[in-house]
Amino acid sequence: MEPTSPLDQLQAFAARVEALLERNQRLADENRSLRHQQEQLVAERSTLLSKNEQARSRVEAMITRLKSLEQHT
Repeated sequence: MEPTSPLDQLQAFAARVEALLERNQRLADENRSLRHQQEQLVAERSTLLSKNEQARSRVEAMITRLKSLEQHT
């Protein structure tokens, strides 16, 4: 095995640093995208919980009205 020159070692090191920088950028982009997706899902969940609460209130009101009608007949 032939020893590598300092220049070859430096070039290999530079290539590894460049690859790490690219990977870091990809991960940062993915992280940003995932955080945005999480924000959207949290907002959607909040909307769905609100709609569910509204529906529950309407159903309870209908049940109350039906019980009231039963008592008056």
